[in-house]
Amino acid sequence: MSAEAVPGRLPLRTEGGEPAIARPGTGHRGAATAIAVTAWGLAAATVVALAAGQPTVDQNFWFLLVDLTVCCVYGTVAYVTLSRRAHPVPWLLALASIGGGLSAFGFAFGVWAPQPGGLPPVGWISDLQSQGWVPGTFALFLVVPWLVRNHPLRLERWGLAVGVLLTLAITVATFSRTDLYFTQYVTASVFVGLAAALVVELRRRFGPEDERNGLGWLALGTSILALSFIPVLLPYGGVPFWTTPVLHLASQAVFPAAVLVVVLRNRMWGLGLAVSRAVLAGLLTTGLVGLYLLVTIVVHRFLPGDGVPQLASAAAVAVAVQPARLLLQRRVHHLVYGDSADRGRVVRRLGSQLVDSSTVEELLAGLAEDIGRSMRLESVTVECPALQPVRWGSSSAEPVSIPLAHRGQDVGTLAVSALPGESLSARDVDTLRDLSSVVGAAVAVARAAADVDEMRERLSRVRLEERRVIRREIHDGLGPSLAGIRLGLQGARNLLDTDPEEAQALLAHLQGDLDAAVAGVRSLSHHLLPPVLDELGLGAALEELALRYDVTDLVVRVDTDGFGDLDPRLAAAAYGIVSEATTNAVRHAGADTCWISARAAADLIVLTVADDGVGVTEDAVGGVGTTTMRERAAEQEGTLEISARRGGGTVVRAVLPRRVTRA
Repeated sequence: MSAEAVPGRLPLRTEGGEPAIARPGTGHRGAATAIAVTAWGLAAATVVALAAGQPTVDQNFWFLLVDLTVCCVYGTVAYVTLSRRAHPVPWLLALASIGGGLSAFGFAFGVWAPQPGGLPPVGWISDLQSQGWVPGTFALFLVVPWLVRNHPLRLERWGLAVGVLLTLAITVATFSRTDLYFTQYVTASVFVGLAAALVVELRRRFGPEDERNGLGWLALGTSILALSFIPVLLPYGGVPFWTTPVLHLASQAVFPAAVLVVVLRNRMWGLGLAVSRAVLAGLLTTGLVGLYLLVTIVVHRFLPGDGVPQLASAAAVAVAVQPARLLLQRRVHHLVYGDSADRGRVVRRLGSQLVDSSTVEELLAGLAEDIGRSMRLESVTVECPALQPVRWGSSSAEPVSIPLAHRGQDVGTLAVSALPGESLSARDVDTLRDLSSVVGAAVAVARAAADVDEMRERLSRVRLEERRVIRREIHDGLGPSLAGIRLGLQGARNLLDTDPEEAQALLAHLQGDLDAAVAGVRSLSHHLLPPVLDELGLGAALEELALRYDVTDLVVRVDTDGFGDLDPRLAAAAYGIVSEATTNAVRHAGADTCWISARAAADLIVLTVADDGVGVTEDAVGGVGTTTMRERAAEQEGTLEISARRGGGTVVRAVLPRRVTRA
């Protein structure tokens, strides 16, 4: 299916105009494993060298911690991402990881080598301390933000090109040991990095909805990395030495998690809880350390003395830890799980569809789209036995089905599928079950609306048929009779002067015809709805119906419980069924006797009309009268059966729920 054919999705196209489906591809597990082994191997070698060299804690040691953290964190993130999806971003993360590992090992080697029993000094290894981190670190905030996407690059390609060129220029300047234009390159990289962060933030606000989750954190991490190089451009001693490494460490609390969420499109393969806890711990630690340092500096300025600033800082951290944890936890959960982290928000969003949708189709389609977009699903299907399935997206795998219930009754099924290569977590399934009550209520509303539409259509058909009956009776009976009477009156008028006796005889005959026409009109009105039905109830109306057949060859016998308190609509439907069945016995069955029974059984009314006519053949096709009887029964939520009578003839049996007149 093309991108344009997927409802609720934005059409994606490549530069050549062909549809571009943004779906995770097959990862490179072998390469990912090699990257992870290399990164953690470098980290282990660095720790061993540090243990042997026992360096002093100085400014360089802070940068060592940054390089070691970059090595371990980005090596792990590159492994997780690359093993599941072929994407250029994890390769750049691997570059940053291995570069950080080489830089950390270069520092540790330089400390260990001069020690007694150390290895012979190797200049190029020690030089890695100041060179290894450069290409990967600058690529993180100059190149990666442009590539973390699932839609093709357009105008952003120019930002990507500038980022790549700056990264290459700074790398060449570093490894060639020349300071030519180095300061200008770093200054430009700060501005380009902030521009990249701004573009990412704009994408979060105005870009494709299915890409927004995690972009805010990516913009924050990019900004922190870009700003961390400003102290390098300032005169020595202008800012505390630890500012740059602290900013680098702060970026590690959000940047890797944002990359995981965006590149893997929020399906974490069970990693969600681990990522959530790691980010929360990183942000909380960084924030509290920053608060401790800030309070220490401020208090020391106004309250000099030993121990006072440290005590005040510890108190501030103790007070802030719980509010900070709660605030960060909500934000981190939204980073990892998107809108589905706040189930109340999703439910409110779905509930608004119940109010704002103008049609049944719009209601269910809106619900399916909201669920799909909120939970980053591939497809959502709402199925109901009485309605056409409503689909959003297209499923490429076996969907997961969630039953829908309303007031204890099954009303349908919610079938969803995750993106290719992904799976629904236990949290996702729990969220869908929570949402199923809202969707079940919507399906119940849709079914009720469909039933009302169907009932309205049936009512229109019944009214149309009754009008046809009236038209037929007037056209075939009353109309010709009145026309004949008119001609007879004209003839009698002509005979008054020439043959008064013949005129008198003709007038007497016309009076009989007029009486017959009046009787026909009365019979038609009684057939539709006799006055006695409203005055005395169903039983009396059926008795009167039988009396009208006394002048015919059909013998009608009635056995009824009376039913004087029935709901008028139910009484009219029951009378219409019995009247139509009796008429069919006269017109089509050629019956001599007809038996009418109307009895109460629990909360039901059982109507039976039997005759001794020709009966019902197996290939008989129901006419208008049969259809009308069935529709009248269905309108009252009842059933109607037509079968052969033992001994010959036909039996019409209707069972209707009993409703009485309310005072």
